[in-house]
Amino acid sequence: MILKNVEKKEKNLALFQVETDAAEFEAAVQAAYLKNKGNIYIPGFRKGKAPRAVVEGMYGHEVFYQDAMDELAPKAFEFGLEESKLQTVGAPSISDVNVTEAKTVVYTFAVTLYPEVTLGQYKGLSAPKESGDVSEEEVDEEIEKTRKRNARKVSVEDREAKMGDTVTIDFDGFLDGERFEGGKAEDYSLVLGSHSFVPGFEEQVAGMKIGEEKDLDITFPQDYAENLAGKAVVFKVTLKGITEDELPELDDEFAKDVSEFDTLAEYRADVRAKLEKNKAEQAENAFRSLIMKQAADNMTVEIPQVMLAEKAEEIVRNYAANFGMTDRSVPMDKLLQMMGLTRESMNVTIMPAAEFQVKHDLLIDAVVKAENIEVSEEEVEEYAKKIAESVGASVEEVKQYFGLEYIAQEKKREMATSLILDSAVVGEAPAAAEEPAAEGSAEEPAAEENKAE
Repeated sequence: MILKNVEKKEKNLALFQVETDAAEFEAAVQAAYLKNKGNIYIPGFRKGKAPRAVVEGMYGHEVFYQDAMDELAPKAFEFGLEESKLQTVGAPSISDVNVTEAKTVVYTFAVTLYPEVTLGQYKGLSAPKESGDVSEEEVDEEIEKTRKRNARKVSVEDREAKMGDTVTIDFDGFLDGERFEGGKAEDYSLVLGSHSFVPGFEEQVAGMKIGEEKDLDITFPQDYAENLAGKAVVFKVTLKGITEDELPELDDEFAKDVSEFDTLAEYRADVRAKLEKNKAEQAENAFRSLIMKQAADNMTVEIPQVMLAEKAEEIVRNYAANFGMTDRSVPMDKLLQMMGLTRESMNVTIMPAAEFQVKHDLLIDAVVKAENIEVSEEEVEEYAKKIAESVGASVEEVKQYFGLEYIAQEKKREMATSLILDSAVVGEAPAAAEEPAAEGSAEEPAAEENKAE
């Protein structure tokens, strides 16, 4: 095979040609004949026994060309890709294919190129970072949540229902004097203030007493079910029971019941420590996200649409796998339908995340290249152990599944990410994006004492 006419186009597109030699094409044609001859009937010959020359004489000498060209196409593409050293993304397409007079085949492949990245500043970036301090009010709120989870339901007889109560009701809905479907229930348990009913319903039940009957005038929202949207209805409601939450006393016994501690003071200190840890982790994650977004925004790159589409599909399929939909052969449109999504809603909900992930990946790979990051065999081995521990597999299983090249590349990416984050400082985010610097260039990191933890 011969590589010919490599031509880079706009928008990360490229064309290249590969020409097979006559012997390769002849072998492919012969293979196509042998593959298909069993299904060929020629008068005067038993089915599948007609010589190739006879078949070509009856149906034309090009009868096996298409099968032969289809067979050679993947080999021709792989050859052209290896010879051209092009980095491509997405699936290639054949824009043209011809059989020459010399019985060679010339394929013209159209491919999308891996985008070129021009790095901007990625070291010494700054971003605000929230404090990990926890107030007394926040500790109180967390303990109060635990009290409510451990509350006891107590029946109430001698007062009106109020917001926060759980009431038992019968209700019957009428539209223009006629019952409507789905508007009736008995012994229905409803938490007043939960907003689980249409607006105005719970507010009108509040104030009722046990045994009281009341007509509630309700107008359904405009975005409700089509047959009731915007309609004025009447619910006939009977209040049959009221319960309220009785919170446990806030004392040492409560602490013993809900934790491993013997005193309320110890339990409170533990709640504070956990809140501080969570808050610090959230602040650190938010800080890291801001820094990585800055670094990505500072680079210049034209992302091919195919990369965004592939990443969006990957996100959707990974999400679907959480619900047992693991069959990768299911067409994307069918999968979206099963998940209650459309292409339009995917563009709104999934595509922004896909774009962020693609930009992040391009940034990290560009930093690996710019910083000439390399890894030793020992570092690859340690990283393989880290992966194995996280997935509950042996190191050898991880190596066999992922391959050493992938593991090494992931280790490089981890090092590139650390390089960006370790040089970042806590401070104000830049007011406006700066002009991208030359690839690989960056300002010096700030003083060591300002480094982010």
